[in-house]
Amino acid sequence: MKAPLHIHELRGEALAPWLDALGGLRIRVFREYPYLYAGTLEYEREYLAVYQNARDSLVVLVTDDAGNALGAATCLPLAAEGPEFREPFLKAGMDVAEVFYFGESILLPEWRGRGIGKLFFDRREAHAQRLGYPVTAFCAVDRPDTHPQRPAGYRPLDGFWQSRGYAKQPGLQARFVWKEIGEENQSPKSLTFWTRQWIP
Repeated sequence: MKAPLHIHELRGEALAPWLDALGGLRIRVFREYPYLYAGTLEYEREYLAVYQNARDSLVVLVTDDAGNALGAATCLPLAAEGPEFREPFLKAGMDVAEVFYFGESILLPEWRGRGIGKLFFDRREAHAQRLGYPVTAFCAVDRPDTHPQRPAGYRPLDGFWQSRGYAKQPGLQARFVWKEIGEENQSPKSLTFWTRQWIP
């Protein structure tokens, strides 16, 4: 990772001035495959308010010298997330109070491949461990290899996640609803969780 980059760890009201920038960043990055997300800033403000208000949440933000948001990663206790996030764990008999959830890890294309993705995991994992959580988790959208909008040469991040000690959990699946590019209305999508167990 090379300068000029600045790393910010934001909590609570410190997040407020960045909500629109983060929302715009999410919309831009998640338009790409595999999410193909056609979002609105209005929804993004509502979504990000959860991180602003949740106790023990953290947003790691990367900016340039001009203060432009280049990337961000979010995390918070799973117990503070919505029921659609908690339900797969509850059905599996897991205690959601023991799980720290990693939301998005987003970065503009021109800044990828510089170690920022690793930094995002480092910062969130360190935060979860300081708080004493034995499990960290995130989820990723399920897309078939034959999806018509899969770009040529697309490489999923499974190998990177496995290198971080995460395992895909086919028994932990959630369904989320969003409007996909090219859709007239919202539709449900399947996402599978990945988890890492930390030894105290």
